[in-house]
Amino acid sequence: MLTDAADSLGRSCEVLIVGGGPTGLLLAILLRQRGVEAVVLERRQRPGAHSRAIGLHPPALDALQAVGLEEIALARGARIAHGTARRHGSSTSHHREHDQDRGQYRGREHEHEHEHSLGWLSFERSWPARPFVLSLPQSLTEELLASRLAELAPDALRHGEDVVGLEDAPTGMRVWTRSSRSDGTDATAARPRVTRWHASVLVGADGSHSTVRALAGVETALRTYPDTYLMGDVADPAPPGRSEGHGHSEDHGRSEGSARTADPPGTGPPVGTSSTATIHLGPDGVVESFPLPDGRRRWVAHTGTAPSASSAEDLAALVRARTGQRIDPLTCSMVSAFTVRRRTVRTMLSGRLVLIGDAAHEISPIGGQGITLGWLDALALAPLLEQVITRDLRHRLEDMPLLREAARRRLRAARLASRLAELNMVLGRPRSGPLARGRDAVIRAVLRSPLRHRMAWAYAMGWAVRGRPAALPRRRA
Repeated sequence: MLTDAADSLGRSCEVLIVGGGPTGLLLAILLRQRGVEAVVLERRQRPGAHSRAIGLHPPALDALQAVGLEEIALARGARIAHGTARRHGSSTSHHREHDQDRGQYRGREHEHEHEHSLGWLSFERSWPARPFVLSLPQSLTEELLASRLAELAPDALRHGEDVVGLEDAPTGMRVWTRSSRSDGTDATAARPRVTRWHASVLVGADGSHSTVRALAGVETALRTYPDTYLMGDVADPAPPGRSEGHGHSEDHGRSEGSARTADPPGTGPPVGTSSTATIHLGPDGVVESFPLPDGRRRWVAHTGTAPSASSAEDLAALVRARTGQRIDPLTCSMVSAFTVRRRTVRTMLSGRLVLIGDAAHEISPIGGQGITLGWLDALALAPLLEQVITRDLRHRLEDMPLLREAARRRLRAARLASRLAELNMVLGRPRSGPLARGRDAVIRAVLRSPLRHRMAWAYAMGWAVRGRPAALPRRRA
């Protein structure tokens, strides 16, 4: 707790949201649309320029529709309508030997690798109204949300506010923030300012390293994984008129078709598909690629348990070695190495505090479900928080049955998402010999049977919308 400094400012609002990422911004818009005075505090001085998250599943498009942003998001994003899995390996007519020191494969001169299709799936049956996952960089998503919030309340989003203390008082939450007056010069040279906030409800939407969660002393269960990855965004190498995800082959100038065995009929997306995500499975680990807007593509490569790869050139080398495709590192706009962990709070509710998004349930980014999970938190809790503001200010949030049940469902959904993400990681780990053949056989059987529709439903997060609380009447017109 901080004492009130002589130069501190006092401010108040009904709901104070810490974290100006996609989840915090969406919740603020939903509350403002309902007439609830919500303010968002963001530590960053300015919006982020780069994106880690890109996937907006069909349930996330419901959220965008609820705040009037679905149409513009669809216009600016790339639609991923199909997913295809491919097995990368050496030709049976040539011998290959494994270089144990470098974890790579080497062989005789003029030997070429090829890929086999394991199968493909479509989201058409999973979500007939929205048969795709929308690829939209997080920076663009935040830009759209911030603009919408500014339309509703120009001063609702405050950058450069760092939470340094909080107290759960009988009349609500007290929160202290420290900021600097930014005039375009070095922010560290500016004079710090302390602001004391009072809010009926405090929402921690400040990500996996949540300051609010730490200050409130909310316990978490943490699990780390050995898997590491390298990802980057580059110009899409796919030539015009060809299906995305099948770029130029290495093969010493030979065409892609001559480097691969022809796929059996029915094992690839329809000809002319413009939005295909591709999973390349091989002995050295998975390589994934996803369409991005403006003719770009995101590549993600498994880098083992002790990676040394961290540059765009490293990513290009991994992609070429494992898929035969060339990507141009000079076109890379973002490259990031990351590890994987899972962290889940014991409870999302504590006194007058509620935790949502990654602050409540951090999961593996493999599968790209984080933003959608956070937005479903916001959709479920916004009408209930409105009810708290208008009717139940005397009670702790965990003592309110509707909120407690909603939080329980949201954590259950997060645990299921975690298990699906873990399955994706296991399937993408380096495998060779019988383990690789067994994995490939299972994937091939699923993707070439009606079970692929069930898999598409799972990847599109159809399971995540069950049990959403019915919306309550709006507080004000």
